[in-house]
Amino acid sequence: MMLRNWNGCLAGCLLAAGALAQAPAASRDAAHYKEFNLLEREIQEEDARDRARAERKGVAFKPSERKPEKRLTLDLTRLERPRAKEEFALLGHLPPKRQWWTGNCWCFAATSLMESEVLRQSGREIKLSEMHTVYWEFVEKAREFVRTKGASLFDEGSESEALLLRWKQYGAVPESAYTGLPGGTAVFDQGPMMEEALGYLNMVREGGHWDESIVTGHIRTILDRHLGAPPATVKVDGKDLTPREYVRDVLRINVEDYVEFMSTLEAPFWTKAEFKVPDNYWHSTEYHNVPLEDWYAGLRQAIEAGYSVAVGGDTSEVGYDASEDVGIVPTFDIPGGYIDQAAREFRFANKTTGDDHGVHLVGYKRMGDRDWYLAKDSGRGGQRGVPGYYFYRDDYVRLKMLTFLVHKDGVRGLLARFAEKAAADPAAKSARNEVSGSTGRRGRGGGART
Repeated sequence: MMLRNWNGCLAGCLLAAGALAQAPAASRDAAHYKEFNLLEREIQEEDARDRARAERKGVAFKPSERKPEKRLTLDLTRLERPRAKEEFALLGHLPPKRQWWTGNCWCFAATSLMESEVLRQSGREIKLSEMHTVYWEFVEKAREFVRTKGASLFDEGSESEALLLRWKQYGAVPESAYTGLPGGTAVFDQGPMMEEALGYLNMVREGGHWDESIVTGHIRTILDRHLGAPPATVKVDGKDLTPREYVRDVLRINVEDYVEFMSTLEAPFWTKAEFKVPDNYWHSTEYHNVPLEDWYAGLRQAIEAGYSVAVGGDTSEVGYDASEDVGIVPTFDIPGGYIDQAAREFRFANKTTGDDHGVHLVGYKRMGDRDWYLAKDSGRGGQRGVPGYYFYRDDYVRLKMLTFLVHKDGVRGLLARFAEKAAADPAAKSARNEVSGSTGRRGRGGGART
């Protein structure tokens, strides 16, 4: 079996190489090495972060030595591409917000999606608190850490679905009620908080101190110190509301209305299955698994119909250029016509595609014979070029994006097809039976706990 797989991969590579060799030279992307330097603004931001960390520890600040980094890149001068976000058919969204020194892209993307959903459904612009969701996600991660005797991942990453779980469990609040920046802190920096939390959890593991209430209580003490204690109520029009009431009565968001899609050969198509990455630490099986062509068509049709989409995937490619704001797949990686289910799966299996980053797709543009998407990006790379945005071409979405989250009305056709296929396919029925006893979105962590 291993030999057959290797022969298949080799054949695919030779076919792709042959296609590239036959392509006109003008249509091929040119590769070259380039030295990348931090911008002066970026150096100042890093120094400010490191100085604050040194002061917190009571040690002298020593600026980091920085050298240019030589990386393989491609020549983008001949690329036909958007240059400004105004070129896109824009979907309603709030201005980009930086995540700074955190790994909370999942929450910034999903929160941005929910802000857009409030705007789409009611016309109201409400800036929501990312850190309220992040706070409670850390509490639930600590709870799972205890339940699994230290086997579960505890870090800053997660999946967009975690926002739905935490909103159902703990609600949400506006940013004005909870910034996650106590004591006049200017920007997010979770490095010191994670160092303290992981140090404590390592002690828990080494000592076998598996008391859930004690561990989660201590983690909350650490979170309170670094993020601030979340409010028990928020005041709206003179009335005190709990965060869950705020979601129900003010935002009027029903988390059950949102669905997730993936496309992987690891599970039967037209079934719900687990997205097998470390950040899905609760092993959710709420992902609708569909073939790549259906996955991509559903995403594009949702955006064309006016529904923005939160996506997660890989952002570590040669064709992902922060200074140029673009995410594309160069021909020397794989020609666009050869991007298919196997090519996508091959990269996920050999870990050259990872679940790196989450962004919010808020615009669409057809340019020539290509689709382009406007990605609202909270990450550091997104602050170059057009601040807070990236431009993703269709090949990058098809090859490197792994999952998307959207309101169910945006994918009615795909959901109907999913139901039809699942009902008719014996393999799908068998897979449904296998996951019927799993926790999914509505299981572990689904009810309010204090």
